[in-house]
Amino acid sequence: MSPVRRSAALPTFPWDTLAEATARAKAHPDGIVDLSVGTPVDPVAPIIREALAAASSAPGYPTTAGTRALREATVAALARRYRVTGLTESAILPVIGTKELIAWLPSLLGLGGDDVVVVPELAYPTYEVGARLAGAPWVRSHSPQDGAPPALVYLNSPSNPTGAIASVEELRAIVDWARANDVLLVSDECYLGLGWDAEPRSVLHPAVCDGDHRGLLAVHSLSKTSSLAGYRAGFVAGDTALVAELLAVRKHAGMMVPTPIQAAMVAALNDDAHEREQRDRYGRRRTTLLSAMRAAGFTVEHSQGGLYLWVTRGEPCRRTVDWLAERGILVAPGEFYGPAGAQHVRVALTATDERIAAAAARLA
Repeated sequence: MSPVRRSAALPTFPWDTLAEATARAKAHPDGIVDLSVGTPVDPVAPIIREALAAASSAPGYPTTAGTRALREATVAALARRYRVTGLTESAILPVIGTKELIAWLPSLLGLGGDDVVVVPELAYPTYEVGARLAGAPWVRSHSPQDGAPPALVYLNSPSNPTGAIASVEELRAIVDWARANDVLLVSDECYLGLGWDAEPRSVLHPAVCDGDHRGLLAVHSLSKTSSLAGYRAGFVAGDTALVAELLAVRKHAGMMVPTPIQAAMVAALNDDAHEREQRDRYGRRRTTLLSAMRAAGFTVEHSQGGLYLWVTRGEPCRRTVDWLAERGILVAPGEFYGPAGAQHVRVALTATDERIAAAAARLA
């Protein structure tokens, strides 16, 4: 019997389709400016690296639930940075990067069969991948008129790719609807600390959920705010019963964040200075690119928060990708994120100051 190929049920990895545009951008005399992915480029703060090194003699297995120091630091940071209150240590679970969690969350929760997963109309592709891995049907967006309620709904504010920020009123409305219909609400808050034109709110904020976290999970990453993408450092917080279920399954599956990484996370969560410094870097880069894009004739839509500009020239997105690639700038076509992105491209702020300046000069 031949092995089952789960990969056959998955879509083509989107960035694999950018080979020609990448080659064209790399051919630019001054080199490529890669704005196609949201990977950090700035150095990890010394305080975090020191904590990692100090914990590097860790011969034993790490705890799946996370150290008490990590859970305490997480509760404190959510309250201090985002005014999320009412959480206890049992409401926190560290994860091996939030992409891992999102890809496996429907499976970890036992979804499948007729358990519908709802993803945003324009969405990070891994939401769909997670549903496919679990064998669960998925749809883009959902309204009360769509029939039976789904099992799980994803939120993402600030959005990847659009940078749109949901208002407190919008968040409250979907929380109320989810509770009335016994629907699990999972809020991907990877970019929560990066609001520019509006202040993002966590789904766990008391203004959104009245301090009641039942049926709610918030997914957080240190990849963006602390430049820890290489550390695979993230966590999920919210409904203690749901967190306990995830913990029980992850224990069996061996999904454990390494001990030195947990120590580094404690340092990152306890120190706000490096987070503010990183935010300021992205803010300066955003200002430079925003002006350059508009001056070059692009329309910038949404983009109130996060690490991306969502732009259009009113043409098929691949044509825009090619136009920019001729100038040595690589971006992500909007179709990666759903049919509604067919005439947009996503432009990341995650390049060095020098490369951002080079992109702005080329656009001029």
